Amino acid sequence: MTQRILILATDGFEPSELTGPRDALRDAGMDVQIASPEAGEIKGWNHTDWGDPVKVDLALDNVKASEFDALVLPGGQINPDTLRLNSTAVELVQAFVHSGKPVGAICHAPWLLVEADAVRGKTVTGWPSIRTDLANAGANVVDREVAVDGNIITSRKPDDIPAFSNALIEAIRVPAQAA
Repeated sequence: MTQRILILATDGFEPSELTGPRDALRDAGMDVQIASPEAGEIKGWNHTDWGDPVKVDLALDNVKASEFDALVLPGGQINPDTLRLNSTAVELVQAFVHSGKPVGAICHAPWLLVEADAVRGKTVTGWPSIRTDLANAGANVVDREVAVDGNIITSRKPDDIPAFSNALIEAIRVPAQAA
């Protein structure tokens, strides 16, 4: 059975942190859907300008964690900062975390894990400017390309996308193989 993966994003995501994992997961044979509070398309922020639009597959209000095998949270500063103020987005992250399904967050996206109270006692990483926030939320913060602690998978930056994607694929496949 094909695994279904959800990417949660809004305007201001880091383009490579959405498209890199998305493409790797699709190349691994997984069905990847993008959900957002916005309908139609969302745009990434590429250093100084809006990037290419990405098609939104699902409205955030219609998403159920039970219909997916994993959640991916791309970074960028604007995207997770906006989503952590959206109670539906935070509740969805909590539902994935509590279900034990893999939850991947890269760059600034661990802010959503903080908001969902999902990092306490976990070993995580993230972009340098959010590491204090992670530590203040009770996380053990490390500086490495990928940190895996239970179902939480985190990475620091775009350079880490290959390791991040590989860790996601491995975490998603392990439960599928056991079934």
